[in-house]
Amino acid sequence: IPPPAAAGGGGGVAEELHKLDLRVGRVLKVERHSEADSLYVEEVDLGEPTGPRRVVSGLVKYMTAEALLGRRVVLLANTKPSKLKGVESQAMLLCAFAADGSAVELVEPPPGAPLGERVVFDGHDAPPEKQLNPRKKLWDRLQPEMNTAPDGTARFQQLPFSTPHGPCKCASIAGGAIK
Repeated sequence: IPPPAAAGGGGGVAEELHKLDLRVGRVLKVERHSEADSLYVEEVDLGEPTGPRRVVSGLVKYMTAEALLGRRVVLLANTKPSKLKGVESQAMLLCAFAADGSAVELVEPPPGAPLGERVVFDGHDAPPEKQLNPRKKLWDRLQPEMNTAPDGTARFQQLPFSTPHGPCKCASIAGGAIK
């Protein structure tokens, strides 16, 4: 049996997968950004005692606010908060993008996965970093290997985004990129 890193298709950047803090959330509120037509400002519940987080996403041209509202989503929760057009974003909502650019769909957790549950990759479930160091550009190095399987399962290389309740998926995009 190969070691866990080899199971993912090679070591290297895969060795840092565990540093990502991917979490299950639910979109509670969606508004258009007052300063940018292409951005939404969402309130997302990650089951944290501090309450919902504010997330700014560039999804306006891909889906309606109504399509986002109430949806269960997967978020990168340990990004350094950053301002987008003056509004602080405290996480990043993950979506699948069709290879030809024709569609964008939310990456959704499996039914039964509670809010705040961590999404991990087999063999890469060590504790995440409290906050990713933006200078190390870890997400930028891992993201090109994020994809969707033929059945829509979200993956890093061949490793599914997993919770104890099953894999995370998008509705229908096969062979897409996750961003």
